[in-house]
Amino acid sequence: MIDGVIVTPLRQIFDERGKVMHMLREDSPAFSRFGEVYFSCTYPSAIKAWHLHKRMTLNYAVVHGAIKCVLFDDRPESKTFGQVDEYFMSPENYFLLTVPPLVWNGWKGIGTEASIVANCATLSHDPAEIERKPAFDASIPYDWQIQHR
Repeated sequence: MIDGVIVTPLRQIFDERGKVMHMLREDSPAFSRFGEVYFSCTYPSAIKAWHLHKRMTLNYAVVHGAIKCVLFDDRPESKTFGQVDEYFMSPENYFLLTVPPLVWNGWKGIGTEASIVANCATLSHDPAEIERKPAFDASIPYDWQIQHR
């Protein structure tokens, strides 16, 4: 796992009326501060990548649909420099993915329906704080195509 990334299993509480999906509490080890919450909707096969935040920590959970979330560590001082990690996220595989600043990240919608990714970020949106690269940028060693293993 990339240094500084945290995976926190999350609870879903079901009854005959529906369910409650927990995401993040102030007493969680993953919580540091609150900046904003937003929801990113992604169509099947669409790719939202690449970006990194200079100061913001991201806390992702997928509340509908499914994504393949990919992280890339190009921090020269990191013990996981050069590492790429994949996370398959959905309500059926429900967890919080905490991504520290300066880690490249993005995702691809998988399955047959749009996905909804919730992010409880530690800072409010600031365009000057984000760096972006195209999804198929050669500096990130990742192939977004489906892998038949």
